[in-house]
Amino acid sequence: MTLRQYTYFAMFSYHVSAAEMTSQLDITPDEVSVRGSRHTDPPVPVNHVWQIACRDPGLRVDEQIAQILNRLQPHTDRISEVVSRLANHGGGAVLQVVRYFNDINPDQLPSDAPNLFGWHLDRNVLDFLTATGAELDIDEYDMTPGEDAG
Repeated sequence: MTLRQYTYFAMFSYHVSAAEMTSQLDITPDEVSVRGSRHTDPPVPVNHVWQIACRDPGLRVDEQIAQILNRLQPHTDRISEVVSRLANHGGGAVLQVVRYFNDINPDQLPSDAPNLFGWHLDRNVLDFLTATGAELDIDEYDMTPGEDAG
């Protein structure tokens, strides 16, 4: 079984733009989304989103999260303040883990590819999530061809 995954920390708001979040934090995000309408074709974000991501292949989820936290932890108090203001108006923050199983042809993997299946959240991560009021969301998708996930 193969696995492709990435992780990100995001702040989101219906009212506060990613540019405003950046200004309040004084941290440049890796990615942003601009709120649009609720149209489904093409899909348009419902919220403004500010995020720091780790998409480095070959790292376990906990290693990806550690890279994100290395960048964000020095700013925990500021992030907490911003998330608190966002939460007062329906916004918030999330640590998102996205994993795609069977999405890569195993023949394309190097023979020494690391095992990415096991991971954990240590006290450091839990303390950061608690301090910032962020949720943890984990999405996992089985991409096996011809199989119905439903």
